[in-house]
Parts: sequence; structure tokens; C-alpha cells
Amino acid sequence: MLFYLSVMAATRIEVAASAGAYPILVGAGALEGLGAWLDAGGLGPQRLVVSSPAVWALHGDRVRSILKGKTREPVLVPDGERSKTVQTVGRVYDALIKASADRSVVVVALGGGVIGDLVGFAAATYLRGVRLVHVPTTLLAQVDSAIGGKVGVNHPLGKNLIGAFHSPRMVVVDPLVLSTLPRREFRAGLYEVIKYGVIADAALFERVRATRDALFAHEPGALESVIAPSCRIKAEIVSRDERESGLRRILNFGHTVGHALEAVTDYRRFRHGEAVAYGMLAAAAVGARRGITHVDTAAAIREMVLELGPLPPVSDLKATDVVAATRRDKKVVAGTLHFVAATRLGATTELTDVTEKEMKQALRGIGIR
Repeated sequence: MLFYLSVMAATRIEVAASAGAYPILVGAGALEGLGAWLDAGGLGPQRLVVSSPAVWALHGDRVRSILKGKTREPVLVPDGERSKTVQTVGRVYDALIKASADRSVVVVALGGGVIGDLVGFAAATYLRGVRLVHVPTTLLAQVDSAIGGKVGVNHPLGKNLIGAFHSPRMVVVDPLVLSTLPRREFRAGLYEVIKYGVIADAALFERVRATRDALFAHEPGALESVIAPSCRIKAEIVSRDERESGLRRILNFGHTVGHALEAVTDYRRFRHGEAVAYGMLAAAAVGARRGITHVDTAAAIREMVLELGPLPPVSDLKATDVVAATRRDKKVVAGTLHFVAATRLGATTELTDVTEKEMKQALRGIGIR
């Protein structure tokens, strides 16, 4: 009965993509419907789950039971930004080849954003593309990285510089799996939810503030009330701009500095959401200094980020190094950095003339020397 209710109660959000529309299925207990949804979508009989050892230890028995033997032994690869490399992707290729997987295979990415990105890249490139299903197990992956078809790996000189667009066949989002997350990892995901509030939904921004205690207590209703709107925002944006030629760039709010911070610290210091949090503070500072971001909006962003909890230190980092890293970001097009600034909660603008001086001023304002 729990299975039936969870499947029936799941919120379905459609994402348009050039390869075909796909659903995001959101709801407490949604994971229980994974096998039925794969069967209904004709996604089989070859299924290969790729996860990390830590995630599989937490959720593997349940997933194995849900899929009822209709999957091969899982492929477990290391997690974390430092493992998001072509070498790790090679391990997924090895497993697919050893399993004699053909184009009927369905690759199920079970894990956080790193697992989703690197497994997605393997699916995009094995046999020039095989079917992919995302089952994100972190808040950040549920509201952001599992949606939209961006897959890829890092290079020592920059984040996500090697990648592709490869849409999944479905995304299954179960807030109940978040109960296993460490507080720091969960908080990192909340920064991405805040981002959605800043760029598109002031009510969502305020809801995070109003339900903060319930969110950290992992109350299913509170979680769904921020996860589903975040997924809808991402779905609407990527449906209108699949390849990031315009509108989709607003999703990069906070990511210009965020990606640079990850790169200059060799992907060792920050969770992705933490780096984005610093990036949002820097973006708010640039916008406020220019008079583009309303002072109340800049203050609200800063207050919300700092209220959620401690961020890793940045006082030992050099502004010149961080600025240099922003110039290697994938958001640089024809030598122009597309920088997203908020005008007010729920609205943004794109700047293409942010100077190094402005960037350094903003970085020093958030504690970077």
C-alpha cells in the first residue's frame, strides 16, 4: 500500500528536451516507484546502477529490492569533486564493456551531483549515447544537477570543462533519502534552493527562511515545499533554453565565483553549494556597488546565507587567483564573461562588463585577501 500511495502521490514535472520530454517525479517515498516507472517507460531489460560505496551502503539494499533483480551488480566509483575525472568515467566504461552492454542498456545514476555528472557523461559517450535515469540522493542534486541534461567532469584548471548535454529519461526525487545526509551536505543543497528564490521566486526564498528548522529536521512536507518549486523553476528554464544560449545563464547566479573558488582550492575545501554561497555574496556585492541590486535584496541574500551556518574559511585565498580562475570558466564566451546579478528577489540581469577591479572589491568584501 505504501508503494501504491507513493507512486500515486508523486508530483510530476515535465521537462522539454530535444531528445524527448522527460518527467521529474517528486514525492516522499518516490524511490519505491523506481522499478514500476522503469517498466512503464520501457526502460529495460538491461539496467546498470552506478553509485558510490557510501551511497550504496545506505540505499543499496533498498534499491536492489525495488528493482527485484532486474539489474546487474552495481558499479561503485569514488565520489567527490576530486574524483569527477575522465579516469573515473573510464571505470564506468570498463563495467559497461565487460557487461556487453548494448544500446538497450539503462544506466541509473544513484548518488549526489558528482555521481550524476560523471555517470551522465559516461552514458552520453558510451556507444555515442545510451539511456540515463537519475536518482539523486542529495538535496543539491535533487533540485539542480540531476535536471537539465548537463553532464561532465572537471579538469585541474577548471570545473566542468569537459562535458556534454545528455538528457535523462526520468529523474526520481525522494526527499526521504535526505535523512541520511550530514548537516553540512544538506546545508550545501539549501544554498542552491536559495539561488532559485533569488533568480525566480521571492516566495520560495522567504519559505526557506520561514521553514528553516523544519527543513533541517527533514520534515517531508517542508522538504517537498521547497524541492518541487525548485525543480519546476529549473525545468521551465532548461525547457526554454536547453543549451544555455541565453535564459539558462540565470542559473549561474553565484556560480562564476563559486566555480573559481572550487578550482583554486583544488576541489578539496568546499562543497559545491558552499562555494556557490560565497559566489552569491560576491554577486550581491557587485550588484549593490553598481546600484543594480537593491540594497535590501543584497542584505537579504547576505543574511540568509550567513544564517544557515558556517562556511569554510577563505581568508588565505588571493583575489587575483580567484579572478584569474573566473576567466577560465565555461561561462566565458568569445572572451566575455557572462556574470549574473540580482536586481531584486525573484529577478536578475546579465552583466558582460564586470571588471577585474570590481571582482576583486567584491571578493575582498567576503573575506578573500
